[in-house]
Amino acid sequence: MKPKVIKLWNCLMLRKRFIIETVFDQLKNILQIKQFRHRRCISFMVNLLAGLIAYLFQPKKPSIKMTKFDKQALMQI
Repeated sequence: MKPKVIKLWNCLMLRKRFIIETVFDQLKNILQIKQFRHRRCISFMVNLLAGLIAYLFQPKKPSIKMTKFDKQALMQI
């Protein structure tokens, strides 16, 4: 397989993948946002909104810390 050239933003986000996966894990498991068939659109939206509000009230949230190099690289794009 030939190596592909990827965009700089994608390269930077691949380094931070663990933190992104941690947020998804928290949303799915701790805050109980699950993927299942909702009978109505409103019940899906209420479930999603309730999970996101619960996430906002969490005392310790994971965050992506970007270095000066990352910020400068993004400015050049």
